Amino acid sequence: MEAAAEGAEQGGGGAGGPEEPVVSLAEVLAENEELEKEARAVLGGSDHERCSYSQGAVKRQALYACSTCTPAGEEPAGICLACSYECHGTHKLFELYTKRNFRCDCGNSKFKNLQCKLLPEKGKVNSGNKYNDNFFGLYCTCKRPYPDPEDEIPDEMIQCIVCEDWFHGRHLGAVPPESGDFHEMICQACMKHCHFLWAYASQLAVPALTKVNSLEDKGIILNVEESEEQKKEIKKESGVEHQEKEEGKQIEQFNEPSTSSGSSCPEKMYSELEVQFLTDECDTVLAYENKGTSDQETDRRDPLMDTLNSMNRVQQVELICEYNDLKTELTDYLRRFADEGTVVKREDIQHFFEEFQSRKRRRTNRMQYYCS
Repeated sequence: MEAAAEGAEQGGGGAGGPEEPVVSLAEVLAENEELEKEARAVLGGSDHERCSYSQGAVKRQALYACSTCTPAGEEPAGICLACSYECHGTHKLFELYTKRNFRCDCGNSKFKNLQCKLLPEKGKVNSGNKYNDNFFGLYCTCKRPYPDPEDEIPDEMIQCIVCEDWFHGRHLGAVPPESGDFHEMICQACMKHCHFLWAYASQLAVPALTKVNSLEDKGIILNVEESEEQKKEIKKESGVEHQEKEEGKQIEQFNEPSTSSGSSCPEKMYSELEVQFLTDECDTVLAYENKGTSDQETDRRDPLMDTLNSMNRVQQVELICEYNDLKTELTDYLRRFADEGTVVKREDIQHFFEEFQSRKRRRTNRMQYYCS
């Protein structure tokens, strides 16, 4: 660490140039660990070897859209994690994060020139699947790609838990807490569609960006802690006290038991609005991520440390050197795929290790020749 600091001081002082930022090894490792944790959370709950089609409409899984096979103008389609590796490894993919109740489309009638390598026999269409502009790489109310090469404003995107579209923070109509201290977000369009959600807005929503004349002019971000005084002030400033009373009357109609055949119980209302998942604690992104992370952590062991503990000092040094060589060469090898934007397939990894073992044998043979 001292050498790195000295190098930064020398580099920063040359020709009056600006000092280059110094990143410690601990910071690099921490960042890598965080990226690995995010990957485990998103992908850990999905199978990377078997197509999910046979499972039917999966409650939640990592999904991708292939712009090579289904470009804009064609019918939208989604593919599972395993098919993204096996069937679309060299294609241009849009990462959709996760979607609920979706069945893999890979190789069906929407793919004119491709047959699924993992499950060739599939139905022509999956009528239960839902699609939006995300499947063509467009997001938010502004219908722009992410990342957007023409957008110079740094703005994190947030996913609506109902429609599962992604929105720029500045396009939500409400200010997301800078600390990220909120659980879920519901966009404006879904609030209008699911009118009963306004019952929770006064307790759980963050304040709107501007004063509005109607509650329906803003979305809400749920589960942000607000004091009672703040809540009263928000209501007073936005002029919605009277409207909340009207909303409350409508919500009571939803919740009250009904003797007439024309009224709906909550379960029926959720079904009609197709939002039954709102009452299922297991049908959330958080539950999916926790499952992926916990499954990976349960099976996760450090084979290097297990092996080192059983070796003497000389063997430990030799193993560490071999490990560092492997890590350096593998990083360089994988960087080529990242630069080209292609997916690393199983045979690519097998080819790397075959070449690595061949180079190792040549080095060993040379050392034996010189020592004899």
